[in-house]
Amino acid sequence: MSFQALSALPNYVSTSKSRLKSLYSDIHRQKHSNPSSFHAYVDWWHGTLKDVISRGWQGSDGSDGTSNKLILGARRALVDKLRYEGVGKPLGLGTTIAEMRRSNDLIPLSQFLTSQQSVYNPGWLPYRIASFVVGKPLWWAMEQLDIVRSEDSYTEAETWKKIEGDYVMLGLVVQAADTLETLRDGAGLSPAENLYTFEDFRREFGVKVLPGVVLSETDTKVLIKFLERERRVVVQNGDVIKFVTASHDREITAVDRGILQLKTAVRNLREQVDSIQNKIDQTTTNITNALRQQRKSIALAELRLKKHLDDMLSKRLGSLHNLESTLISVETAAGDVEIMKTYESSTATLKAILSHPSLQRNKIEETMDALATSTADAREIDDAIRLGGNMAAVDAGIDDTELEAELNALVEEAEKEKAEAAEQVVVEKLRGIEVHVPEGAPVQAEAAPRRTAEAA
Repeated sequence: MSFQALSALPNYVSTSKSRLKSLYSDIHRQKHSNPSSFHAYVDWWHGTLKDVISRGWQGSDGSDGTSNKLILGARRALVDKLRYEGVGKPLGLGTTIAEMRRSNDLIPLSQFLTSQQSVYNPGWLPYRIASFVVGKPLWWAMEQLDIVRSEDSYTEAETWKKIEGDYVMLGLVVQAADTLETLRDGAGLSPAENLYTFEDFRREFGVKVLPGVVLSETDTKVLIKFLERERRVVVQNGDVIKFVTASHDREITAVDRGILQLKTAVRNLREQVDSIQNKIDQTTTNITNALRQQRKSIALAELRLKKHLDDMLSKRLGSLHNLESTLISVETAAGDVEIMKTYESSTATLKAILSHPSLQRNKIEETMDALATSTADAREIDDAIRLGGNMAAVDAGIDDTELEAELNALVEEAEKEKAEAAEQVVVEKLRGIEVHVPEGAPVQAEAAPRRTAEAA
């Protein structure tokens, strides 16, 4: 990979030259002396290796001659490929890969493909406790006695000898699986949509799960294994791959194989029809060119070929129609079987509910009679309580007529107070009104009383 390609990666764009020199140095002894710096170093290289692998920059390391996109080829040649101008080679890359292997970010390819245990399963709890309580101290004691070597004592060259091989980059597999499940969301409504051969699966999803690249054959095997073992969304038997939606559907039956064969035959026939149509179009073009050049013999030969191709196309289209009709009929029958299974399950559930002792006829009648008796008893108790209350009121000498007369008097008093308050409000308003006499008006009427008052 070129210097320009590396420098365009996100990790390189956001990192200064001085920091790159530090990241390219050998820090295998800093794991215990400076753990925070060591883990930051490993995290940076983890992201860088993911970018390099997912872009297919490792070279033609796949079994089919293509570059792997989910698998790291951990070999010394990788150090030279990651050489950066002005910085040099990554001197601690072997230590980084060893640490990523210990943290399960990298998993040996052979182990990943053959293990029956999930990569997320840490193992049997008693064994892990014994390993920590007994194994760690024992290993430390053996290191002190020089019986075994500590991790920090290995040189970079010795580390490479221990780690060389192919590793599954777990983060990339998870990313590809998430993308595939998103693509499959809402699909699989018919049985044929859930069934694939290995090549069909690779052709359908190998170009979609990672942006801008195509998965290699080994990548596809890794992805299918992850979907089957960790995600439990597919099952595989030989060359047959089936997407499943329920635990009871985790089996590839003879019906599944028959549907897949029909699906494959339909796809092959469609490809043949497309190929024949392309040949017919090319023959038509050749006839036109020959006639334009006055080469009638060539045009006649091309016309004969076109007739044969037309006959072949007609036969292939007839066969395709028959196969597609058969596939639809088989899928419909398979769907009917699933519907009948659902009916049977629903019927069994309903029978189990109706067979409950509480829903038997005698029990229902007994319960309803008891309910009626309880209701009658409650009514008698309520009547008795009401009668007792009335008797208590009589015993207390309370006369309803007197109570009503007193209530009416209180109402009249309240209304009288309300009317007086309203009258007082009106009076107050009248007092606040001033009388204005126009200028030049006679004032004798006012002066006469005033003189009378003075004379008196």
